[in-house]
Amino acid sequence: MNHFLGNDTHTDYFRLVLRDGESLLVGGRNIVYNLSISDLREQQRLSWYSNEPDVKMCVMKGKDEENCQNYMRIMAKTAAGGLLVCGTNSFKPLCRDYVIHNGNYTVAKEKPGQAVCPYDPHHNSTAIYVDGDLYTGTVADFSGMDPIIYREPLQTEQYDSMSLNAPDFVSSMTHGDFVYFFFRETAVEYINCGKAVYSRVARVCKYDRGGPHRFRNRWTSFLKSRLNCSVTGEFPFYFNEIQSTTELIDGQYGDVSAQLVYGTFTTPPNSISGSAVCAFSLQDIADTFEGNFKEQSAINSNWLPVQSSKVPDPRPGQCHNDSRTLPDLTLNFIKTHSLMDESVPSFFGQPIVIRTSFHYRFTQIAVDPQVKVPGGRTYDVLFIGTDNGKVIKAVNALSAETRHGVRPVVVEEIQVFPVHVAVRGLHVMHTQKQEGRLVVIADGEVQSLRLHRCDSNKISSCSECVALQDPYCAWDKVQGKCRSHGSGRWGEESYFYQSVTTGQHSACPPPKLGKDASSAGGLSSIQPKFNQDHQPSKDMPDGQVINIMQDRGFENIGGDPSVTAADNSSPQYSAEVLIMAVVAGSVTALVVGFIAGYLCGRKCHKDDDDNLPYPDTEYEYFEQRQNMNSRIQAEPKLLPQEEVTYAEPVLVPQPPPKLHSPKNTLRKGPHQNNAETLFQFQPDTGYNGRDNYRGRDNFGTLRSHQGDNYRRGDGFSTTRSVKKVYL
Repeated sequence: MNHFLGNDTHTDYFRLVLRDGESLLVGGRNIVYNLSISDLREQQRLSWYSNEPDVKMCVMKGKDEENCQNYMRIMAKTAAGGLLVCGTNSFKPLCRDYVIHNGNYTVAKEKPGQAVCPYDPHHNSTAIYVDGDLYTGTVADFSGMDPIIYREPLQTEQYDSMSLNAPDFVSSMTHGDFVYFFFRETAVEYINCGKAVYSRVARVCKYDRGGPHRFRNRWTSFLKSRLNCSVTGEFPFYFNEIQSTTELIDGQYGDVSAQLVYGTFTTPPNSISGSAVCAFSLQDIADTFEGNFKEQSAINSNWLPVQSSKVPDPRPGQCHNDSRTLPDLTLNFIKTHSLMDESVPSFFGQPIVIRTSFHYRFTQIAVDPQVKVPGGRTYDVLFIGTDNGKVIKAVNALSAETRHGVRPVVVEEIQVFPVHVAVRGLHVMHTQKQEGRLVVIADGEVQSLRLHRCDSNKISSCSECVALQDPYCAWDKVQGKCRSHGSGRWGEESYFYQSVTTGQHSACPPPKLGKDASSAGGLSSIQPKFNQDHQPSKDMPDGQVINIMQDRGFENIGGDPSVTAADNSSPQYSAEVLIMAVVAGSVTALVVGFIAGYLCGRKCHKDDDDNLPYPDTEYEYFEQRQNMNSRIQAEPKLLPQEEVTYAEPVLVPQPPPKLHSPKNTLRKGPHQNNAETLFQFQPDTGYNGRDNYRGRDNFGTLRSHQGDNYRRGDGFSTTRSVKKVYL
């Protein structure tokens, strides 16, 4: 393991990694570090500090000194071999073009970075350099309220929720004639039902030159669709918030060749905590942009697909030879109909890996594509970062056979950083001089790890090696040890034993009792449990949900990262032992309860009259009222601060009502009796002798002004009696 700590006096907040030959350019606070890929040794640094007036102005605007620095947020290699760097520059974004000569960086040009680089270092943004132009997704103002997808001079509509509604940009990529942006935003189509965040993919045409007249600085090809990462069923469970994506990956999945983008998705922070990894085909993305548009005919109407007859010709959102000649009908339509009706489905029909855990969420993802195993099959190996410092290595064991189904295999979990440190970036680096490395980025540290641990000295048998289900590992039958990808004759199945799909091989003897893959150097695989003669069927339930309990805290700071089992099995008990434990516990509880009840009954014995199941509460009430004076003792002398009052209802006999009087059929006035009032109180003095607020009773509710007497049919009414209480 190699690591780079950056600056010792403050946090660099690393976000960017750009590969330049055998070097890595890592952008942080005021500095771009040039590191060696092989050992992460610092070779050179490019310093760029904000000017003193910019820092003072930033502080005057209410920002703290930590944010009033120059954080590098955009780095791109230009066509001329130079380097484009953009930084927040104390909430006044700037960009510089550097010329690289003999390892030295020379500033060739400096220009404003508005709409290119974010003001706030905590804002999510993305950028990609394509054919001499920089495409960015960021915010264009100091407050962060003006989101924008920008390529000079074109931009999305300003303050238009139909185009962008409070987005968080994740990544961008290019393919063919289009540039794609991945982000999450508040769903405008869900606004009538509440508030929700959806994941999106948007695209613009590289040849877009804007429209005529008032559209000259606006995109004429901007479209966006929803990304659907969900557990299928009658009521799908959605992972709505995209967190990261990979680059475009070409691969073979069963008998289908496809270009995939993998992404990590989470549930909202205030809901059931869950994370998932989904894959999307570029062809499926393109198909949604060729489908129906979505519209809302009225402000309170549902969002419905637009009829094909209402779509103007030429079709909005396409690449045209000269967008400045497009008719106003097409431009007006695209301005209000940038959202597509259909969402992009998951390529495998469901998430590849699902985690439900209150301890962590997925943050980043990187993929080592199409790793070839003995026999010729290929698998995409996924490396998933979490917000508690872990890296999870996983693979879809069915991907080499079919695209219709998922069998997730979590090969290992590596505690790279302390549990309070989130993984901010993941990159798989391959070089000619050494095997591939996984570069893991945190706010203040960069680490480089091996892609596998096949040569662990604790993997001593064929069954243990095969049970890992790791595409990098296979059992060498000649040398009798577990070897890694790239060994001699690796592709020949007769020399190496491996089965990523099942985790078992017919040529390997069964594992010894009490020893399995979980003891193989801290590695394990999640594999189906079945006997030797039965092979798993393709009809097995897919979309396995893996729940992992929180592991121990980070214990080996400064040493190698701890590799823990991906599925720590809990102690197993037989049915007989469990039944005996339950019976013994039940008998013990009965005996203890009987003894406790008997002792309590002897101690708390009462007369038979006191134990009546339903005492005559009404009789006791009147008896207590008649004997009230006999129970009250003589009042002692009160101190002024000890005297308080309380109101007690007392029953007072009243003459019976005149049932046959004609006046009883009329509505009583505000000062007459009302047969719907149970209690009324006189306006006495309240607490500490002060008058109570007239119009409210002792419970703080509005009083009903119905007089001072309430006439009941039983000859009783209520009045107020004031008693003294001694504190």
